Amino acid sequence: MEKVRSELISLGGMSLAHDTHYPGWHWKEHVGPLVGTDLCESHHMSFAIKGTMHIQFRDGSEIDCRPGDVMDIPPGHDAGVIGDEPFETLAFMGGATWLTPLQILKERILVTLLFTDIVDSTGMARRLGDRKWAELLGSHNQRMGGTIDRHRGQVAKLTGDGLLAVFDGAARAIRCAMACRQDARDLGLEIRAAVHTGEVEMAGEEIHGMAVHEASRIMAHAGPGEVLVSDPTMTFARGTHLEFEDRGVVEMRGPNEPLRLHAVTDGLRNPGNTSDSGRTG
Repeated sequence: MEKVRSELISLGGMSLAHDTHYPGWHWKEHVGPLVGTDLCESHHMSFAIKGTMHIQFRDGSEIDCRPGDVMDIPPGHDAGVIGDEPFETLAFMGGATWLTPLQILKERILVTLLFTDIVDSTGMARRLGDRKWAELLGSHNQRMGGTIDRHRGQVAKLTGDGLLAVFDGAARAIRCAMACRQDARDLGLEIRAAVHTGEVEMAGEEIHGMAVHEASRIMAHAGPGEVLVSDPTMTFARGTHLEFEDRGVVEMRGPNEPLRLHAVTDGLRNPGNTSDSGRTG
């Protein structure tokens, strides 16, 4: 797009991006109006190769990033190139997602959705107290965001004690759900998760459609530590060495037809295989 070039490679389950921002590039001028946000809401971790970028955070603090800097830039920032030299980075996190809203702006597309929810979040918040719970929730959101990024997903929104993420591959979304479950357990938390494939409308960071409501309903049927997958998602994920157990048919609210659900088992017939023939987009 205007004044920026992004080259992406996925290798061994990790995404890397080589981004070049040309002189005069500014988030608020060149990207913000297209995605409908004043600030970039992606989390970036990258290494600066050349040039200088000025970054201003939501709280008003500012930094200049120069060659050799290793950057950890949280969501909620504005940025612009300083000087006449392009700003060039190698991104380890955020590179696969920060331009995604431009690629799917105001489109109705087929995606796989991942919904997660922390089990007994209210009780845990009460036991820990506000400060410790906020710290734990922040760690949870950061780890989940990194895992989703590595699986080439995009966090669509945080739900307070969980999140909604979007993927272009069914099997990749399922594997991400399993990895997120382990992330939560490493923090002493348990989550439930739902993975569902359907059409949605996306404009910037907003996501709409019956598939979103269906995914939320599916998650409501999941037990602690369980990853539930809808029948359409399982169909797309066939041949990717994931295993499922039938959980029967559940009713959806409104005019939608009932959906058959499946629980992902912990075993993989070939854990080393990372192919994703269940790609849906």
